[in-house]
Amino acid sequence: MKKLLALILAMACMLTVFTACGGGETAEEDTPSVYYLNFKPEQDAQWQALAKAYTDETGVPVTVVTAASGEYETTLMAEMGKSEAPTLFQVNGPVGLANWKDYCYDLSGSEVYGQLVGDDFALVEDGKVYGLAYVIETYGIIANTKLLDKAGYKVEDIKSFADLKKVAEDIQARKDELGFAAFSSAGMDGSSDWRFKTHLANLPLTFEYQTEGITPGTIKGTYLDNYRNIWDLYINNATCDPAELSAKTGNDAVTEMIDGKAVFYQNGTWAAGDLAAIIDDLTMIPLYIGVGDEANQGLCTGSENYWCVNSQASQADIDATLAFLNWCVTSDTGINGMCKEMGFVIPFAKALPADNKFVKEADAMIAAGKASVGWNFPTMPSEEWKNMVGQALTTYAADQTDDNWNVVVKNFVDGWAAEYKLANG
Repeated sequence: MKKLLALILAMACMLTVFTACGGGETAEEDTPSVYYLNFKPEQDAQWQALAKAYTDETGVPVTVVTAASGEYETTLMAEMGKSEAPTLFQVNGPVGLANWKDYCYDLSGSEVYGQLVGDDFALVEDGKVYGLAYVIETYGIIANTKLLDKAGYKVEDIKSFADLKKVAEDIQARKDELGFAAFSSAGMDGSSDWRFKTHLANLPLTFEYQTEGITPGTIKGTYLDNYRNIWDLYINNATCDPAELSAKTGNDAVTEMIDGKAVFYQNGTWAAGDLAAIIDDLTMIPLYIGVGDEANQGLCTGSENYWCVNSQASQADIDATLAFLNWCVTSDTGINGMCKEMGFVIPFAKALPADNKFVKEADAMIAAGKASVGWNFPTMPSEEWKNMVGQALTTYAADQTDDNWNVVVKNFVDGWAAEYKLANG
């Protein structure tokens, strides 16, 4: 991957005859500017507004381009090959950093790094700070308490995978009578499949790390039977036939929830805005898969969103980008935009309390002593690994045989080893 990336970028530089790669020979003569390649489509409008506010206040142009869902890495590779490359981009953790480390400016002396509440939220290697987490997020199973009540249940009835299975299967058996299904569609197109090939896959991975230890390059798949059980529950107790999932989108799932067609929806704190019309009827419960101390399990909380500044940009554009980031996490406008308009929990000193209902529920669980499930999908070896798992999940959903599930297991375990070796030599 790193060799391919280097080749692509080198070719792009050669083709740009009159402009140096990563900013151009005349960049120092131009007005300093910021170009942010945004990872989060759901916050595009807010980032555009924040960029405009900064430009209006300072005169420094800020361009925000948002990659399509599931297409960030591909878009980043294409954009980094251009003469006007992003000055600000994102990596998803140590694995993402390995691909882009040569393009990451050392942030250790920057003002924005000084605002970070601790190095737990930084990507630090060899004494250098290559990335800063800019949002802490939480996910689980969003549940419509109004529909649960109509079905004869309370959220307190669900404290384990066994409870979830019992409730979901009962609701599904009565879906014609009730007028709704248990789960929204587990869409496997690019706008939705990350919820299952990444976020859901984090659960068996995290519990394996806890019981088996972390061995780089090797996983055993200890809890993949549990992965199958929760996947079966999702796809066989939903608003659509499992064979239809390859074409279902993230928007389909949101619409189903808003229209009262489903009780449960796996997603995170970032979905609160999409579900604002029914937010008073919603809560978030832990994502149970039948492993560990479920009575004391909390939600999945962490980050895979790290800001990186392009070290190949001109120094003027680097400085402009650093100033923009510091403004985002220190100014009243920036803090309000990130914490209130975007609904982010940010790991910076001037963060505002969250208005997000799901964030408040996550905080309440932590305060009650529930153990949060860590985000370990930044250790996943590559996007290709995720894609292989996702493709196998989709095939299995349409034809739920043991042979097809064995392909999921093979891609999960053997695919991990192969992709890790490819990425690390």
